[in-house]
Amino acid sequence: MPIVNNDNKNQNNLPSNEMEQESIKLPVELPLLPIRDIVVYPYTILPLFVGREKSVRAVDDALSRGRIIFLVTQKSANIDSPSPEQLYRFGTISMIMRLLKLPDGRVKILIQGLMRAELLDYIHTNPYYKVKVRKIPEIQASEINLETEALMRTIRSQLEEVVSLGKSIMPDVVVVANNISDPGRLADLVISNLNLKTDVTQETLETIDPQQRLHKVSELLAKEIDVLNMQHKIQVQAKEEIDKNQREYFLRQQLKAIQHELGDSDERTEEINELKKRIKEAKMPEQAEKEVNKQLKRLSRMHPDAAESGMVHNYIDWLLEIPWSVSTPDNLDIKQAQQVLDEDHYDLKKVKERILEYLAVRKLNKNMKGLILCFVGPPGVGKTSLGKSIARALGRKFIRISLGGVRDEAEIRGHRRTYIGSMPGRIIQGLKQAGSNNPVFMMDEVDKVGADFRGDPSAALLEVLDPEQNSTFSDHYLGVPFDLSQVMFITTANQLDPILPAFRDRMEIIRLAGYTEEEKSHIAKKYLFPRQLKENGIDNKILQISDGALLNVISEYTREAGVRNLERELANICRKVAKQIAEGSPKTFQVTANNLNHYLGAIKYLGEPEKTNDEIGVATGLAWTETGGDIIHVEASIMKGSGKLTLTGHLGEVMKESAKAALSYTRSKSSELGIDEDMYSQKDIHIHVPAGAIPKDGPSAGITLTTALVSTLTKIPVRRDVAMTGEITLRGKVLPIGGLKEKVLAAKRAGIHRILVPFQNKKDMQDIPNNVKRKLEFVFVDNIDDVLNAAMAKPIFHKHKEIPPIVAL
Repeated sequence: MPIVNNDNKNQNNLPSNEMEQESIKLPVELPLLPIRDIVVYPYTILPLFVGREKSVRAVDDALSRGRIIFLVTQKSANIDSPSPEQLYRFGTISMIMRLLKLPDGRVKILIQGLMRAELLDYIHTNPYYKVKVRKIPEIQASEINLETEALMRTIRSQLEEVVSLGKSIMPDVVVVANNISDPGRLADLVISNLNLKTDVTQETLETIDPQQRLHKVSELLAKEIDVLNMQHKIQVQAKEEIDKNQREYFLRQQLKAIQHELGDSDERTEEINELKKRIKEAKMPEQAEKEVNKQLKRLSRMHPDAAESGMVHNYIDWLLEIPWSVSTPDNLDIKQAQQVLDEDHYDLKKVKERILEYLAVRKLNKNMKGLILCFVGPPGVGKTSLGKSIARALGRKFIRISLGGVRDEAEIRGHRRTYIGSMPGRIIQGLKQAGSNNPVFMMDEVDKVGADFRGDPSAALLEVLDPEQNSTFSDHYLGVPFDLSQVMFITTANQLDPILPAFRDRMEIIRLAGYTEEEKSHIAKKYLFPRQLKENGIDNKILQISDGALLNVISEYTREAGVRNLERELANICRKVAKQIAEGSPKTFQVTANNLNHYLGAIKYLGEPEKTNDEIGVATGLAWTETGGDIIHVEASIMKGSGKLTLTGHLGEVMKESAKAALSYTRSKSSELGIDEDMYSQKDIHIHVPAGAIPKDGPSAGITLTTALVSTLTKIPVRRDVAMTGEITLRGKVLPIGGLKEKVLAAKRAGIHRILVPFQNKKDMQDIPNNVKRKLEFVFVDNIDDVLNAAMAKPIFHKHKEIPPIVAL
């Protein structure tokens, strides 16, 4: 809006003595500044923010040439770089009075309009617009005729009426308008303060004759007065409607009092009485009951049609539907619970033992707190289905939510009631759905919880999963504490690393490793295949599958730690048989290893080709992956060069450091290994781990890298039937590793007979199934010398080192 200030003549719509247009020599070639959403009039002073590069350059040119610039309004305010066709032809020659450079690169200028002008031609358009203009001086009448005087008086009175109807115009504008005697400048002052559309204001700017300009301004003021009168009328009607609603409310209250005296009751009263009855039946804690009664009292005083009435009613409903005192009795028969767990899942001894221990303690101590477990393992090993079995064994309700991708803390704690559409978090919602305060509550994918500007859900879960805090869990929506101490929380994750340490500390971790082929075969025969027969409507007498075919499905059509894909392949077989039955084939079907490809197609996974010979520079390592274990081959070779070490195969930083440690150890043992010291400066060493597109990292490949490297340098082959896992130090010590069970299962699948394991991992052998231990030889190594003696085709250290004992389990 233009600045009007009677205390400073340089900042109002009246011209100052110093700025009279007659006394200023205005050039006809000027830099052009496109402006948006505003039309500048002569004698108007207002600030502008200049940010576009062309506009800033035009301002700079104006400052260097007398501070005179030509202001033209854009036809569309949405265009950032207007072309000449997108600018009006009429504008205002103006002077830059002040300039301030802002930190963000923009420029703030204070300009004063001097004179109308018409754009004749563009001198150039880059790096800014420079134009040739025709000045249009203001027409000065020697004396004002009656019509003009009448128009000026009309405009002044219309302006006062506009202000009285609530139009936002500074009072100083009315004062200045009453003191202006020039008709053209009066029209410019009024139109520039009405905040009308740009095209309307531009049309007035292009009107040169003062009397015609007065006519247009008067018409615009008349239209504005009509709009303001209508707006006032609408506001009065709205106020009358509100008064009417208030009157009706008071009448209803009086009617309610009369009905109460007569012994009658209305629907509203019945609803309030019903809520009071439910509050008594809910058996809430004292704090919650106090809050719900407070809200019920508010509801009874509200108008039924009030917006807040629905929100309060919804809040009361939530408080009443939560199972404050409703719980299901636990099945404390340990033998029956054992039977239920065995019916649903094969093996998983640790988990079953832990649940039975909980039942035993619960039987002795009725007031013990809920259990908080975390099942960690690869996909498809039965983490979620195990939670359902636990609920069935305990006789409790089961609730499951998935936290994968959750980023908003309000998903856990709920939204505050100040927001429209607010509701409790998923914990309270789950309890309401369960209808009891002691369900088995499973939270899947806790390792995939995110965090952003809306908060960290993992931090919110700390209170939920802390036995010392969750007895007073506070949901933002409820605003009163709820006791979660009787809930059995079970979380699942594929990896522990992404889980916050403080979050991990609150849970009891139980690892579920992958299954062996024998275990998968047993699970398929007992659980998966019968379930697929039932789901596809096939009788077990019509379709049968041999043990050989089942083992081939496991080894040749799936490669996973769990059994999810195995069940998909079995479902595929059942669907093909169902199709033949539906087409009228009455015969029975027997799936064997020989005809399996007719149902499942070509083999999907070929096993690692067994080495027929011991090779130089190739060692077999064992790796842990999210889907279980796997084997990797590490290759090393030497060539002429300058002593460089090249590492390829998409290795991570940890594996690269292990390779450098292996090289340093080998160099320190060169004399004992019979390696020429000069070789390291004359040869380049290249270590490669195949399948270069797959990222590889982890602290368990050190001894494999060292073995491959020593084999290359000593020209001694590595035994083809040996696999190994373990990290090394510069002193040659072999450090313990994790995921031993998964790695051992991977070695068995790959046909490995001997496994080198760090000595400190001997304690983990109890986790390895007995049938697997019987088929493999385990060598427990304490240093790299033991590894080399056990892995090489012939011993390296003859005098001082002996091959460590082989333990067949």
